[in-house]
Amino acid sequence: MNNPSREKIKNVLDHAKTIAVVGLSPNPSRTSYMVSEAMQRAGYRIIPVNPQTDAVLGEKSYASLSDIPEKVDIVNVFRRSEFLEDIADEFVKIDCPVFWTQLNVVDENVFNRLADAGYTVIMDRCIKVEHAILK
Repeated sequence: MNNPSREKIKNVLDHAKTIAVVGLSPNPSRTSYMVSEAMQRAGYRIIPVNPQTDAVLGEKSYASLSDIPEKVDIVNVFRRSEFLEDIADEFVKIDCPVFWTQLNVVDENVFNRLADAGYTVIMDRCIKVEHAILK
């Protein structure tokens, strides 16, 4: 598994406007909330994907990626690694070029499958940290 270069990641972040966050918690003490809030403050539109809640960070929450009625630039995953296969299956059905997983969320098979299909795949990296380093 080889993540894209820092230059490619910077390009992804520079051109993205909308980030769907799978597993975004409404609890402000959770990492998914803190990271997403920081990205929202940095100017990105955050779309929560969490069937357990109606809204997070002032945005309507959707039960699944396929329920989102608009184009998404990045899917950022805050779920455990064992869920990546199912999330990837849903990801390929929507029009999104980038599949990103947070720290310690890794599945080599999913990485290879999506990368081989032409998607940009970034795993085991914090989007907030990458944004801070590269801006």
